[in-house]
Amino acid sequence: MEKGQERVLRRGFYYKYGKRLMDIVFSLSALLILSPVILLVAALVRFKIGSPVLFKQERPGRREKIFTLYKFRTMTDERGEDGKLLPDELRLTSFGRFIRSTSLDELPELLNIIKGDMSIVGPRPLLVRYLGYYKPSERRRHEVKPGLTGIAQVSGRNYLGWEKRFECDVYYVDHITFLGDLIIILKTIKKVLQRKDIAVGDQKVLANLDEERGAS
Repeated sequence: MEKGQERVLRRGFYYKYGKRLMDIVFSLSALLILSPVILLVAALVRFKIGSPVLFKQERPGRREKIFTLYKFRTMTDERGEDGKLLPDELRLTSFGRFIRSTSLDELPELLNIIKGDMSIVGPRPLLVRYLGYYKPSERRRHEVKPGLTGIAQVSGRNYLGWEKRFECDVYYVDHITFLGDLIIILKTIKKVLQRKDIAVGDQKVLANLDEERGAS
């Protein structure tokens, strides 16, 4: 995003100071409390899928600055006779499907939050290749840091249409409050525990955007 392209909004105390503080406190606390779970998942990924344990991928952050997103691996590196990777659905293991359905694969993103690449709440970071296909209004989703969860994720998650998801993202950009973030976090915890509105085949979900916008 070029300088001057981002809209100037009047931001309150929470956005300027409290949000980053909450990100650090929440993510450090989560890492401490969930450390046994994180270590167990890491060990199981290493045993069942192999190395590396973490999946790394470039994603656009605030002002479209590219950063490296961390997740637990859910797919193998199996290749066909032509040397090319097999389709995602063939490389996604049963264990990988399980940790996706429970959102355990996203726990390493807490490191992204501590680093300052992401926030607890914000628009989910999508693939870099989609940057050229956003409508001008949709690009506003990059005016803030991407989040571990957001309005779209508690309003239907991957089953929400792309137009609606982007509307939720832009709405959030204009309405960031402590109470709003707290409500989103609590709703996210509820949905994760219920394992609700989660599409395990994330790549297929993202492929829908390729079809709608003509990305390649």
